[in-house]
Amino acid sequence: MVIIASTRPGRVGLPVAQWFVTLAAEHGTFELDVVDLAELALPWLDEPAHPRLRQYTHQHTRDWSARVEAADAFVFVTCEYNHSYPATLKNAIDFLHHEWRDKAVGFVTYGGVAAGTRAMQHLKPVVAALRMVPAVDAVNIPFVAQFLDEEGAVHGNEVMEQAVPAMLDELRRLDGALAPLRETRVPS
Repeated sequence: MVIIASTRPGRVGLPVAQWFVTLAAEHGTFELDVVDLAELALPWLDEPAHPRLRQYTHQHTRDWSARVEAADAFVFVTCEYNHSYPATLKNAIDFLHHEWRDKAVGFVTYGGVAAGTRAMQHLKPVVAALRMVPAVDAVNIPFVAQFLDEEGAVHGNEVMEQAVPAMLDELRRLDGALAPLRETRVPS
């Protein structure tokens, strides 16, 4: 599952995700489910019970739960806001708990001089708390505006284009190692 974190109008996240998804589809490792948080439109966490209990009262939560549960690995496409990641991504993560467990996660980050890497570093303890395993290989895009054409599409450089299959290969290896753990989970 590829999750597009930014929801603001005029965001660069959508063309960055489209560029990544094109390369990931060509790689052919995973069947892709693209989730645009702007389209998903989850409200701010509105479940009365802690997500660990899986006592979901809202259909939007049950739908999100089923979709995340069905995914074997994730790629978060995220910008960097104020040295971290957007609240919309934290909200989408916090809606659930068990559904994330024993799954690999990779990062496509973008921004200015830091290429979104501070957002990625802030996400790592969050995903670790959910027992996800972050890939070491990542796709980090510095000064993202330089990679946008007149129509707003992303055209990556050689380093970016080599980072995509490296990360996907690592996600495949991690998924292979984690799959047996998911198979032996006790249903909650």
